Amino acid sequence: MLGSVGMADLPANADLAHGALDGFELAAKEGLALLDHNAFSTGLAALALVDATRLLDALDVAAALDLEALSANLTILHPAVGSRKVDRLRALLHGSYLWEEGAARNLQDPLSFRCVPQVHGAAHDTLDFARECVTTELNSSQENPLVLLDEERVISVANFDAVAVAAVVDFVRIALAPVLTSASERVVKLLQSPVTGLPEGLAAESGLAESGLSEFGVPVQAFAAEARLLAQPVSIETVSTSQHEGIEDRMTLAPLSARRLGQMVELGERVAAVELVVAAQAIDLRGRPRLGAGTGAAYAGVRRLVPATGRGEAPPQDLEPVRELVRSGELGP
Repeated sequence: MLGSVGMADLPANADLAHGALDGFELAAKEGLALLDHNAFSTGLAALALVDATRLLDALDVAAALDLEALSANLTILHPAVGSRKVDRLRALLHGSYLWEEGAARNLQDPLSFRCVPQVHGAAHDTLDFARECVTTELNSSQENPLVLLDEERVISVANFDAVAVAAVVDFVRIALAPVLTSASERVVKLLQSPVTGLPEGLAAESGLAESGLSEFGVPVQAFAAEARLLAQPVSIETVSTSQHEGIEDRMTLAPLSARRLGQMVELGERVAAVELVVAAQAIDLRGRPRLGAGTGAAYAGVRRLVPATGRGEAPPQDLEPVRELVRSGELGP
């Protein structure tokens, strides 16, 4: 996983080839074909994009459940906003109590709630673009030199430069960062009585000397903060190696870009798990109103794994089962 600067994944490819083909006698050019390409970076990026897509689908569901937990104003999902941005959320909330007259508590909710269509829509558009770019790279030649049999020539090229992969995965991390930041902010808002009209910390009752789920506001902000730090672009690095008298004077760091997206997704899964549990508690305190088609299924899935926190009870001690629910893809479309 370490040691490649993204200008042909030589260390990683050599390690993989040695493990798979040690002792196997290679024919002409097969050594070059095994080593001199960015298949490791490209494959790692492709897998990370699949995981990121699954996470964003789950975060869509969690955000929709947040809207019900807050009794939010659904004018933000008016078709005039743009179908691409609101269709997914409207489908998740189909049949929800929030569509009823007077269900909204506020004319304007906090921006982390109001801006869900725009923030999530931008991330979905970015992922679509990234998948297209990585698909192209998966089907492209990345070798150097090129052997042109028809011309009986070997030509020096730079197809090993994986900036297309590195930059587009950087883009995904940048787009995912505000999604996770907004999710963590919604969690904090749901734990605040002045914002929700519910007991402080979503305790079972008002006036109790109990913190409810307040403690979850701390780790969710830590997860989001670490995720933001991973969003720093790496494809801007242009550092020389010591090889070939300075000829190798740029790098893409494509493996690092892909690896950071994988780490960001893992943190995002934890953000989503906290978000779902907190939103489900708020739903319970609102008397379990009629939920949407998608959000209702998500609420039921969370409650199968984590019970509501009642009076005198400690908050859930293990959210890994909810994280596994997020990771499973069951919350997706």
